[in-house]
Amino acid sequence: MGKVTGQRAEAGEGIVLRPRRVVWMAVFVAVVLLAVFVTVGVLLRTSDTGVIFHVSDQVAMIGVGVVLAAASLVFALPRARADAEGIEVRNVLSTKYFSWNEVLSVSFPDGASFARLELPDFEYHSVLAVQAVDRERAVEAVRALRKLHRQARGE
Repeated sequence: MGKVTGQRAEAGEGIVLRPRRVVWMAVFVAVVLLAVFVTVGVLLRTSDTGVIFHVSDQVAMIGVGVVLAAASLVFALPRARADAEGIEVRNVLSTKYFSWNEVLSVSFPDGASFARLELPDFEYHSVLAVQAVDRERAVEAVRALRKLHRQARGE
């Protein structure tokens, strides 16, 4: 499980899963957005457009760049922590904990972008920390989660 985890959870034999390529992309987009808006903000007063721009306009433009860069970094947040008791899934805006008794299975349907936890009553919860773009890491992560799920259920 060393390749899968990226790091060990604090207690027991848990694993911590994070997406890799999406994080790289989010950081790249944040840097590009910030660079573009800072450049535009700095050059705003020197361009001859017929409109009079003030320092406040420059600061506002840079501020918009900071906000957009920060918003793009939200996609670097997904994480899943799993151990013998259950799994905590932090997606973009929410964090939920599931006991392994609540989870029917861990699946990665054909054509899906990320793994999911199959729950009772035909419900499921997406695990954005395990994404198809991570290829082999995603396969190893799903196998590790399935192993923990089987062990917890005594299968």
